Amino acid sequence: MHEINGTTPGPVSKRAAFWYWLKLGFISFGGPAGQIAVMHQDLVEKQRWISERRFLHALNYCMLLPGPEAQQLAVYIGWLMHRTWGGIIAGSLFVLPSFFILAALSWIYLVFGSVPAVAGILYGIKPAVTAIVLFAAWRIGSRALKNAVLWAMALTAFIAIFAFNTPFPYIVLTAGLLGALGGHLAPGKFATGGGHGKTGKTTGKALIDDDTPTPEHARFTWPRLLRVALTGLALWAGMMSLLIGLQGWSGPLPTMGWFFTKAALLTFGGAYAVLPYVYQGAVEHFHWLTSLQMIDGLALGETTPGPLIMVVTFVGFVGGWAQAMFGPEALFTSALAAAAVVTFFTFLPSFLFIFAGGPLVESTHGNLKFTAPLTGITAAVVGVILNLAVFFGYHVLWPAGLSRHPDWFSALVGLAAAVALFRYKVGVIPVILGCGAAGLAYRLVLG
Repeated sequence: MHEINGTTPGPVSKRAAFWYWLKLGFISFGGPAGQIAVMHQDLVEKQRWISERRFLHALNYCMLLPGPEAQQLAVYIGWLMHRTWGGIIAGSLFVLPSFFILAALSWIYLVFGSVPAVAGILYGIKPAVTAIVLFAAWRIGSRALKNAVLWAMALTAFIAIFAFNTPFPYIVLTAGLLGALGGHLAPGKFATGGGHGKTGKTTGKALIDDDTPTPEHARFTWPRLLRVALTGLALWAGMMSLLIGLQGWSGPLPTMGWFFTKAALLTFGGAYAVLPYVYQGAVEHFHWLTSLQMIDGLALGETTPGPLIMVVTFVGFVGGWAQAMFGPEALFTSALAAAAVVTFFTFLPSFLFIFAGGPLVESTHGNLKFTAPLTGITAAVVGVILNLAVFFGYHVLWPAGLSRHPDWFSALVGLAAAVALFRYKVGVIPVILGCGAAGLAYRLVLG
């Protein structure tokens, strides 16, 4: 740890940065808030790679983007320190450990999921996931719904998706337009406090300090912006063309690539915001997996490092396994290929947003003024997430339908998980582990 004094830390080598980002990929539990807190403690307070103000300036930009803000912040800092390859390494290592861990867990789930012990653990985890999604709606809503207008937008979004099954992209688009309009007509109703203010702590001079000049590679030029945009388009089109050449326009992999490209552009408000869209497409439209498998995948995503949106890796793996694209003798190969395709198309836009928009952010060093549409979208997202909790709760508590008796054990476990989350502020991972243990014990006793 560097001492807090007037000296500036020495340059950070690419090797040192590589090992830090790799370590972060294995310890990044706790969702975006936890991941951002770890990076702040490490990079601002301990190692002083970047100053508080520059860190928060980058974070505010990432908060406005679709996609996982913690991973994008890692890309931003890696890019600022070591150019494009620094950003690619930082962002990739942030998710690669989670990808391989989730792929392994997905294989275990598909091969051994019916084993009594595994089934018992999952039986206890399902109601915990329902409570976690409900808690996410409350947590986001308590910060975002500051007045009656935003409450009304959240309620309208809930009714739209619950009663009318309105596609998630239409809800996001409408909410964004209403937010932009509201920002002009009633700016006070759509103003946000930012949520990420200065801490007031002094950590000493940083390698990238408040007054450190923007490096040459991070300065905005139109040719550089055009080059990034064309490179990103070429990467996307090249991969999509390869998949279409292998399987045709309607093949499973091109379909997954196109679907998760759209999903990547709709993840305003975090992973919980896009889960309803992924659910509508992956479960109800394409039938890549079942609703209960989706709940299990969310549970696995909650217990592994990396962004929660990595649950898409599970969706791709299970979908590829079910499609058996390469024949019944190569189910694992089909599943891993689908998981890799889904992960690639989900995260590609995050890198491009940083490489294209980062120079613009570096040229301002002031507050961005695009929050009104985001405020409207976030309000609608609260209603959408609440609908997801209701849907999960229905499938967990009445697995045989409303005409049958509810599953009282699941109800008790779900209630206990909710009390732990809401009342005692227990972390997500302990809640999942505890509920999984309860499910295992219950099944062993019955067995």
